[in-house]
Amino acid sequence: MTVTPAVDLVLGASACCLACIFTNPLEVVKTRLQLQGELQAHGTYPRPYRGFVTSVVAVVRADGLCGLQKGLAAGLLYQGLMNGVRFYCYSLACQAGLTQWPGGTVVAGAVAGALGAFVGSPAYLIKTQLQAQTVAAMAVGHQHHHQSVLGALETIWRQQGLAGLWRGVGGAVPRVMVGSAAQLATFASAKAWVQEQQWLPEDSWLVALAGGMISSVAVAAVMTPFDVVSTRLYNQPVDGTGRGQLYSGLADCLVKIWRQEGPLALYKGLGPAYLRLGPHTILSMLFWDELRKLAARGQHQGT
Repeated sequence: MTVTPAVDLVLGASACCLACIFTNPLEVVKTRLQLQGELQAHGTYPRPYRGFVTSVVAVVRADGLCGLQKGLAAGLLYQGLMNGVRFYCYSLACQAGLTQWPGGTVVAGAVAGALGAFVGSPAYLIKTQLQAQTVAAMAVGHQHHHQSVLGALETIWRQQGLAGLWRGVGGAVPRVMVGSAAQLATFASAKAWVQEQQWLPEDSWLVALAGGMISSVAVAAVMTPFDVVSTRLYNQPVDGTGRGQLYSGLADCLVKIWRQEGPLALYKGLGPAYLRLGPHTILSMLFWDELRKLAARGQHQGT
């Protein structure tokens, strides 16, 4: 199945945007849980969000049903930018034969993810801050009081300059690198293994579904600590020069969370993170695989 990198860019971005619509409520819950009790010892702070189901109810009570789709526009922008670049670069690596080398799929996935994370970082910054916003009684983490995606862009640009839009990218790049490497490498391997077993028809969408299910476990396991750090770096308040008031960077954030909240805090929001990463990985890889098949058939018919 041959698809050009340019087509993969469009297909990858479209597939992940479709998945984002379904998984954004999980992202809202995950963000709130990851910010709850920031730099406070366990048991010393109120917990308005407790577990997945209770947290969903808490979000709906505080922000209404639409609150579960907070930050959706920014999320779609992020998915389109990040995954368009990620799938494009990964497709280039496949076309060049780099993924045939030992460890090539992991390296290609990591590099493609890093480039995608850098391009999409401003959108993820705004998405995180919008999803953290709520009424005072249910607020966790710093509240930025943005009114919209464009309003957030304007505020950050005016107060912090262009560099402010990429604040926190140091946490986002390793987050997506490890997640992308795990996702793309395990999806390709798992799909090939399922095909070898001949349990399912080779062209069936169930093959991609099985690959996505296996891939989601690996992504959740390696990505969650980086996800917590990334959320903290993006949402922290800044001083007049645009520097974070709580964390100076990735390493500082990791150390402070470990020392002040304990090592398990790096897995805050693991339940919603897996529930979000699982369906998102499965849906995005399934949509991507099926769209690539359609594109390949269209190219074949056109020749």
